[in-house]
Amino acid sequence: MKSKKKLRLSKGTMAFPYFAVSVLFVIVPLVLILVYAFTDASGNFTFENFARLGAASSWKSIIRSFLIAFFTTVICLLLSYPTALALTKIKASKRMIILMIFIMPMWINSLLRIYAVQLFYADTLGMEKGFVLTLIGMVYDFFPFMLLPIYTILADMDKMVLEASADLGAKPAETFFKVRLPLSMPGIVSGALMVFMPAMSSFAVSDILGYDGGSATFLDGKLFGNVIYYYFERGNYNSGSALALLLLVLILFSTFLSNVLTKGKTARKGGTIA
Repeated sequence: MKSKKKLRLSKGTMAFPYFAVSVLFVIVPLVLILVYAFTDASGNFTFENFARLGAASSWKSIIRSFLIAFFTTVICLLLSYPTALALTKIKASKRMIILMIFIMPMWINSLLRIYAVQLFYADTLGMEKGFVLTLIGMVYDFFPFMLLPIYTILADMDKMVLEASADLGAKPAETFFKVRLPLSMPGIVSGALMVFMPAMSSFAVSDILGYDGGSATFLDGKLFGNVIYYYFERGNYNSGSALALLLLVLILFSTFLSNVLTKGKTARKGGTIA
């Protein structure tokens, strides 16, 4: 009994740093956002900070952010899945070397990588800043976050299941869509969330590669993260917190929706097997 008690105490002690970091850098900032969102500059309770959400420019920036996050996620998925699949077919001795080539850019500061994209595409190739260049920068920045979860799930996949599908007469395309793709859905969902959420709230990439004051279409305007940054930069923490709270709700909703869809597919597969 004493040994078990000491073991439980040691686990709690080891978990304390994680708990302290979570409180200081997650819970406390969220509480401050809630307080600022529902108060004015004098500290009085108000809903006026949310009035800016009714502005057409705010909703345009939200739609624009959603579209660029969606396209970033889709393009990263289309590039990552065949890349991860190809990596699983390479010899283990060479596989890690090639995988490190994709991971090594993550060791460099993300802003430096985005400035490199600007230097190559905008300054060297003369591409205009806007939606397309911002999309290129986000795909380049978030690609490893999609690749790694998909590669991990594909590398750990039981090869006997795929061989059984082939032995039963399934063609390669049928094996892919009915066996490999459903089994890799957890990796796809994990990668999609790791790309979509930061892309939805990003502002630095758009600041460097996005709309810079010239003629612009609807897609070339500022993202919602830039609008939030605009208020915080000018000391308007109340309006900025209200917009940040809305963005948080949208991200939580997308996470909840993806979890529901994933559980629904798992339940249907379980019912079919039963």
